[in-house]
Amino acid sequence: MRILTTTIAIAVGLLVLLGYFFPQASVFQLILLDWAILFSGVAAWVGIFNLVMVHADKVRRNAKDSVYSAILILGLLVTFTFGLILKPQHPYMQAFILNGIIIPVEAALLGVLTVTLLYAAIRLLRRRSDVMAIVFIFTAAIIFLGSVTLPLGDIPILGTLIRPWVSQIWALGGARGILIGVALGALTTGLRALFGVDRPYGGA
Repeated sequence: MRILTTTIAIAVGLLVLLGYFFPQASVFQLILLDWAILFSGVAAWVGIFNLVMVHADKVRRNAKDSVYSAILILGLLVTFTFGLILKPQHPYMQAFILNGIIIPVEAALLGVLTVTLLYAAIRLLRRRSDVMAIVFIFTAAIIFLGSVTLPLGDIPILGTLIRPWVSQIWALGGARGILIGVALGALTTGLRALFGVDRPYGGA
């Protein structure tokens, strides 16, 4: 069975890879990618169903914090129903669901993340007073003070000169380096799967 799953995985991977170099193999590539999208959609449905069942069981048992599980299930059902009826591109869906719920929640979570990172930087400075810790908290303070809106107005130098320089040059360069590392890691993992070195689909 492991040999069969390994053979199927390697053959599918090679067909998809050859579709990018040879037009003759693009037909098989499109079919396999459509199957992958279909399987991904089914997996998403299974995950949603499992999420609903777990939280419904917590509500049925009246477990601790079951009220949040009930709110999650209710919000999921309401959003799903209105999404089927009105479609996601409808102005009401954009106004109430996206602009009224999703974006404010994301903004609140980003605010909590900012405070958490600043607190973590302060704790890091208390435990490790080396150069990198000082650079980290100094950079975080620059970004924070350059982005926040103060009662007396923004800080001109931080908001218009230093913060864009840090965020658009240093931070963007670091983000690109991370993306290059992720791409190389994904390439290495794909090659190991194609050559049968790693077999996550059929065991070790």
